[in-house]
Amino acid sequence: MGRLFLINLEGKIYSCKHCQTHLGLFDDIISRSFHCKHGKAYLFTKVVNVTVGEMEERLMITGMHTVRDIFCVGCGAIVGWKYVAAHDKSQKYKEGKFILERYMVMGPGGNLYFFNSHEAQISGSDADDA
Repeated sequence: MGRLFLINLEGKIYSCKHCQTHLGLFDDIISRSFHCKHGKAYLFTKVVNVTVGEMEERLMITGMHTVRDIFCVGCGAIVGWKYVAAHDKSQKYKEGKFILERYMVMGPGGNLYFFNSHEAQISGSDADDA
């Protein structure tokens, strides 16, 4: 394995809860109303220090999407996914955007999100637009 060059962010950052690698900036959050199987998730315009997995079709609450899981480059933990394509016209705004699962990241100030199983059961795996 070669040398790993990480991008260090300044300001209010979200980082991997396992290795503290910087992932995203507070200012790059588009929406905090997304949900995944572990609870809350945030939609970001951009993230750093991640690698992407294979493309796959995934049925979510808002319809079928083509997505790629994203992994922390520091420790390899899955931290969310990237929207590649949305099949519904109303969901096209998600294309090229990233989801970071709150359960997998530390927020600004180092605070952790704790899994709430009741919330996850009622919310599903994508934004609940209803």
